[in-house]
Amino acid sequence: MTTHILITGASRGIGAAIAEALTTDATKVVALSSADGDLSDPAVPGKLWQASLDRLDGRIDVLINNAGIFEANPLDADDADWLAGWERTMQVNLTASALFCRRAVQHWQDRRSVGRIVNIASRAAYRGDSPAHWHYAASKAGMVAMTKTIARGYAKDGILAFAICPGFTMTGMADEYLASRGGDKLLADIPLGRVAMPDEVGEMARWCALDAPASMTGAVLDVNGASYVR
Repeated sequence: MTTHILITGASRGIGAAIAEALTTDATKVVALSSADGDLSDPAVPGKLWQASLDRLDGRIDVLINNAGIFEANPLDADDADWLAGWERTMQVNLTASALFCRRAVQHWQDRRSVGRIVNIASRAAYRGDSPAHWHYAASKAGMVAMTKTIARGYAKDGILAFAICPGFTMTGMADEYLASRGGDKLLADIPLGRVAMPDEVGEMARWCALDAPASMTGAVLDVNGASYVR
């Protein structure tokens, strides 16, 4: 049977690599991007889920939450701006992912079917991030905790959940960050000597989505060149 897969944040970088890795003769993929809807609007995830379900003939087997933003939020911004930055990042990175996960779990429960969720979090969930990115680290830590909770709550039903925590990855987002914070110093902190490539994360997501053994549910996989070892 063809595996039906929904991927968010798939227009470039890690998301595009995940979509490429999962596009085979045995899959049918809907790869969403910001052009399909603004995830900072709480009403959008539900609409995108339904539209994707329609495109996938009423059945989704795998959900991959990759959509996210990485926007600086300086501590010395005025109160309203800082709070707005915090809430926007939480909405896009965590709440939208939660809304997709909720729809997915309910979909599988209604169908009495198995399913898989792969959430793309970040090394920042464990290591933290820069002083201007409290919100980003907190949102990704929330994704990890949510993934573990889903795994524990629904494993008995065959609903599995995995999280992947990349460190710096060779994408436009990382390029900007490396340039702003001194790329040489950051690379010196990565024992592997380079940042991860999108296809490396793509392969990990493909494996979790299709091949990882069920007993791995709840696992968090790191891909950071040993820059943070738990």
